[in-house]
Amino acid sequence: MSAPLSDDFGREVTGVRVSLTDRCNFDCVYCHNEGLGDTRGPMAARDDEMDTDDVVRFLEVAAEFGVDSVKFTGGEPMLREDLEEIVRRTPDGMETSLTTNGTFLPGRAPDLVDAGLDRVNVSQDALDPETFAAVTQSGAYEEVLEGVRCAVEAGLDPVKLNMVVFEHTAGYVEGMVEHVAETDGLQLQLIEYMPELTGRPEWNVDIDRVHDWLAEIADRVERRSMHDRRRYWVDGGMVEIVDPVENETFCANCGRVRVTHEGYLKGCLNRNDDLRSMGEMTKPEIRETFRETVAERVPYYGEYLVEDDDGAYVLDEEYVG
Repeated sequence: MSAPLSDDFGREVTGVRVSLTDRCNFDCVYCHNEGLGDTRGPMAARDDEMDTDDVVRFLEVAAEFGVDSVKFTGGEPMLREDLEEIVRRTPDGMETSLTTNGTFLPGRAPDLVDAGLDRVNVSQDALDPETFAAVTQSGAYEEVLEGVRCAVEAGLDPVKLNMVVFEHTAGYVEGMVEHVAETDGLQLQLIEYMPELTGRPEWNVDIDRVHDWLAEIADRVERRSMHDRRRYWVDGGMVEIVDPVENETFCANCGRVRVTHEGYLKGCLNRNDDLRSMGEMTKPEIRETFRETVAERVPYYGEYLVEDDDGAYVLDEEYVG
């Protein structure tokens, strides 16, 4: 394994997010599908999805370049029947994690642990079935709660609950903080709503108000090196805020690239003008595309978008056309 590749801004790429499918059994109103927009279709397996060998081959090349962690995403990655095999074949020494809606964890969590899965994030945006159904357009509230319990019991603790903070869910933040503080094996990740990717700015909530509230009640506050995120410890529970919107510090500390389910590399969640095909997914093609993607990465805020005289972010003329 070589040292990680660095982009022109000194950011080492040590992690990858691999979307295994854009299919999902939920239809969350805030979903941006890893920055690609809502492209989900039928639930049947799609011909354009990378197959098992493609995913493993990419991970083997990523490991050559010093990548030491992978997060499998979607869509809903557990719709992939080969997920356990992919996890099992992930290169040794690479941390494996999964972001899921949790509905398929009952019955499969132990097998994923046996395959080598290290961590799991479960989307849970409310502690109320009606609000949960309105946000996810799904009636699977109890199934998600059971999935979380099964993940903890299988040894995937701490399970991180992902909660997108926007108009529909803001009233449940306090209850969710109390919930993780009272429940062994859980942590909470509050995710800033991204109106530029969903097209509904009227749903936005000022995430700084959440930061301020947590700072007042927290027993201690820590900062993670990844994205310079803040962690708040409240009554023994851990709450972390992911706040990328108009956050130059967040972008300046980003060490991840993303892979779409179709086998395209992208250097930034917010951009789709930098998609690069890995062709037939041979190792030489993957290596070349990986090097190109890392070399062309720029911070989204502070480079790709810059502030004008009025303090608004506008597209840098260098990247027009």
